[in-house]
Amino acid sequence: MSRVTTKGQVTIPKEVREALGIRPGDEVSFDETEEGYVIRKEAPTTEAGEDPFEKYRGTAGDGSMSERMRRLRGEYPRGENDSDGEEP
Repeated sequence: MSRVTTKGQVTIPKEVREALGIRPGDEVSFDETEEGYVIRKEAPTTEAGEDPFEKYRGTAGDGSMSERMRRLRGEYPRGENDSDGEEP
């Protein structure tokens, strides 16, 4: 059982947080039903109600995953004659 603070805050029990996948900073909603209220984890949104990750979709660029991983690992730039990526 949880107790409501004077600010209207309540601690969600650990078992419930784990079952719903709720982590610090996540948003939850309280939906009214005939039996009472249901708590639900919401998808992340901005203050305007938009998906905060939408602006990043499709920005990884062209190229294969192995090429991207080589760039991330600092294996680029390669020499101009290294067409197969192997050292001479």
